[in-house]
Amino acid sequence: MSDFSLIPPKARQWLAQLGITSPDQLQQLTAHAVFQALQRRRFPVNRRLLWGLMAIERGCHWSQLTDEEKQQAWQAVQQGFPPLMPDELPVAEQAMQLALAQAQLAQAVGEVPVGAVVMQGDTLIAVGHNLPRQHHDPTAHAEIVALRRAAEKLANYRLQDCTLYVTLEPCVMCAGAILHARLQRVVFGAYDERAGAAGSVCDVFAMSALNHQTAVSGGLLATPCRELLQQFFAQRRS
Repeated sequence: MSDFSLIPPKARQWLAQLGITSPDQLQQLTAHAVFQALQRRRFPVNRRLLWGLMAIERGCHWSQLTDEEKQQAWQAVQQGFPPLMPDELPVAEQAMQLALAQAQLAQAVGEVPVGAVVMQGDTLIAVGHNLPRQHHDPTAHAEIVALRRAAEKLANYRLQDCTLYVTLEPCVMCAGAILHARLQRVVFGAYDERAGAAGSVCDVFAMSALNHQTAVSGGLLATPCRELLQQFFAQRRS
């Protein structure tokens, strides 16, 4: 048994709001990630729903799950962050395209091509791109520039209902600023194997001892984000 009869009709409506309308979609995203996404949307989910989602993913009945499997699954969903859901992709991809345009502006003035935008739902709040050389400021990374502009526009240094989209995985400095701003989520494009602080070198966002947790998704439009950086540094070396 692997159909949606394992979960109540109300929960099926919640899944549809995430863009999940078939068991195949759920299986591709994993039960844990889908359950976390429902939690993040503040739907009144419970453990029985998690068991149902797990059963659909595995193609069995929830009663076939062992107590140990259930306990481990419940602990797992309290940690980590869900990936982007299907219903989030259109806005996310548009936002990342705007961030890429900002990265190209950075490149045009001789800065490392990294761009960022802050969105509140599907509303654009602020944009920014790398400006350390132009401003003689080591803190003027794209993320910091965008966060400063967003905070000024919203007249609030807390950006709890906002998402930051940036073309490159944030460094430790920017990760700290994102957490201090209480951002709901950060979505980045290319991974940074030398300085990335969202899992590549270290993972600031996974530090449970910190008093705020920001959800993280990486790899959105990673290829154009990475190619822009590669082209920039290739030109610098030539």
